Amino acid sequence: MPEDRPTLPPVRLHSDAELARAALGAPLLARAVRLARWAGPGTRVGAGGELVDEQLPDAAAVLDLAGDAEGVASASEAWRVAVDTGLVEVEDPDADADDAAALGAVAGADVAGGAVTGDVMGDGAMGGAVAGANLALVTGGSPLDVLGLWLDALDVVLADASAPFFDDISDVVGEEGGIDFEALDWDPEAEAEFLEGVLANLYLLTVSEGGAGDQPVPLPVLAASVIVPEDMGDPTDDVLEQVSEAMMRLDDQFRLLEPIGLVEYRPVDEALMAEETEDAATETLDDEDVSRYGMVRLTPLGLYGIRARMLEAGVDAPAVGDLADKGAEVLLDRLTHFPEPVARAETEQWLARRAPADAARELLAAARGADSGAPLRRLQCQQALTLVGGHAEPEVRGVLDDAELGGLARVWLAERGASDVPPPPESMIFWLAIDTIAAQLDADGEVEELQGLVEGLVGQHSGFFDAAWRVAHPRTADVLEAMGRLHGDKLVAKEARKAAFKSRSSR
Repeated sequence: MPEDRPTLPPVRLHSDAELARAALGAPLLARAVRLARWAGPGTRVGAGGELVDEQLPDAAAVLDLAGDAEGVASASEAWRVAVDTGLVEVEDPDADADDAAALGAVAGADVAGGAVTGDVMGDGAMGGAVAGANLALVTGGSPLDVLGLWLDALDVVLADASAPFFDDISDVVGEEGGIDFEALDWDPEAEAEFLEGVLANLYLLTVSEGGAGDQPVPLPVLAASVIVPEDMGDPTDDVLEQVSEAMMRLDDQFRLLEPIGLVEYRPVDEALMAEETEDAATETLDDEDVSRYGMVRLTPLGLYGIRARMLEAGVDAPAVGDLADKGAEVLLDRLTHFPEPVARAETEQWLARRAPADAARELLAAARGADSGAPLRRLQCQQALTLVGGHAEPEVRGVLDDAELGGLARVWLAERGASDVPPPPESMIFWLAIDTIAAQLDADGEVEELQGLVEGLVGQHSGFFDAAWRVAHPRTADVLEAMGRLHGDKLVAKEARKAAFKSRSSR
């Protein structure tokens, strides 16, 4: 029996080698690697593993950011990634660093706020830092090793992006130097869940048929996707305000996520902050106006990263190639729910692992059956066989007399211009007609295409319904009823319904 179908469409991922190159080229990870190579016995860190203030200008200079207004903050952020991914190994000082490390995690998200100061951490709690074991993976590891390192860095950045933003870190430091969590007014789980939900929606919009694909998604659309209930008509003022607030949060978060290579992001136009207009989600805007409210797109590396996190969370998030080692029945069953380009790519990878003749035999065997999914499997089988090419002809000719596959075989051979194909018996013609319409109905085909198919079949065969109701196909009655709904001629539609009644009565 076919496996349970996934809830998400399959994603087409770049190769591991391409993704690994993109990971090493991500600005934030590249900076973390440079700082790891710079670190040495003389590098001084605080109790939370952060660089002390005196070291930050040197770190910024190593990154060629000495003249950048945000150079020190960028160096601090890259150092935090280096430490948390094992690119740097910190020598812990003899001090209780629990509060300090937690404060560093919060402060690391506040790029504009800069590094945690020695006064906050305690000047006496200092250690050293050297290159960590994971630095060797950058040049000596496999592509999957590099991607694992990048996923660890992504975890760090996502945690930072979920943390609160504030102008002055001293506002949340208690009298004894610890964190005053009440002052933060911060629910870490809720914030992380919100961002994960947004990224999951962005992933779905990217991989779904008819979705954004490679095109960026407007920030108002993305924010509304997690705020506005699906069954809501016109959003209320309260909901619109929530969408607006979510957009501003996401603007800050995507600015943090872009340097790790997860997204490409065009930020909200700062001039909009001073403009008093209606909420972006309610306005009729042209493309240029929409882009001013922010545009975001998952990179190929971002698709890999979000899928990896989904899999870790137990979500069935398939990728093209997942079915390459599965049986033909599973392949054909899954393909029925894939967008056409993805189905073709999946089939090509499946075929690449099999000899053409073996693949053709396996596909034809899987296409047999009287179950509800069989018509669609046969349709997918015919399409898959076109990719096998002429090598499949002997196997296809071998099923010309098969009641279920003989019609499919003749269509396939005719499309290839094959000669010496015996004409089908009349019973096979009508069986194939019922099977074809059943497959198209199950595939949720366009109504106009289905109408054209139905009217064409009826027009080609006089007395179509007199013969069709006798066809020993499990879907005959259902197909005839559907033909009655689809045919434009009322008299013909009535004939179809009568034929459906006869078919049911004869069973």
